[in-house]
Amino acid sequence: MLNNTQIRYCLDEMGKMFPEAHCELNHSNPFELIIAVSLSAQCTDALVNKVTKELFKKYKTPEDYLKVSLEELQNDIRSIGLYRNKAKNIQSLCKIVIDEYDGEIPMDRDELTKLPGVGRKTANVVVSVAFNIPAIAVDTHVERVSKRLGICRWKDSVLEVEKTLMRKVPKEEWSVTHHRLIFFGRYHCKAQNPQCTSCPFLEICREGRKRTKGKAVVNG
Repeated sequence: MLNNTQIRYCLDEMGKMFPEAHCELNHSNPFELIIAVSLSAQCTDALVNKVTKELFKKYKTPEDYLKVSLEELQNDIRSIGLYRNKAKNIQSLCKIVIDEYDGEIPMDRDELTKLPGVGRKTANVVVSVAFNIPAIAVDTHVERVSKRLGICRWKDSVLEVEKTLMRKVPKEEWSVTHHRLIFFGRYHCKAQNPQCTSCPFLEICREGRKRTKGKAVVNG
């Protein structure tokens, strides 16, 4: 497990590697963001952005999603995985937002998780990105990087990873750390072919040392 000094080094280096790390889901308001994040489950951000480019032209408000049939909405997001279930959740979410929140997306994470299709990760993304409330959303990239580096334990649940990161990362850095971990996992420490031999964390990364044993390492 990494100590506090090593974790600080990792956070700072990721900041240098990805100074512009941000949410890559295109959106113009909290409502569009929650729709985009809901669609992104088990799907790439690039595909979601391709779909929402047209979707957000057609649907501007929660009411718009309820004016069409479920079949029509399904057809509009058909290229996205689990589109049937996601379409159903979106319409249910929109009805609740209208009936219980006056058409506005709630800022509270616990309120957000009451919405259909909105889990803790989605809620954390929304409060962080849309409302600038400190939060760490643990997706597959954040979980993978945290465990490979040794910030968290291999056996930790997603919730345990989130709580460990919240404990070890300064609160004012939670949101930006979330984005940097995602960028690092998406573009460097990839699931299948991590760039271990050219990684600045190789000397302190347990996974990297194991993967590069006997291989040539690129310095700098």
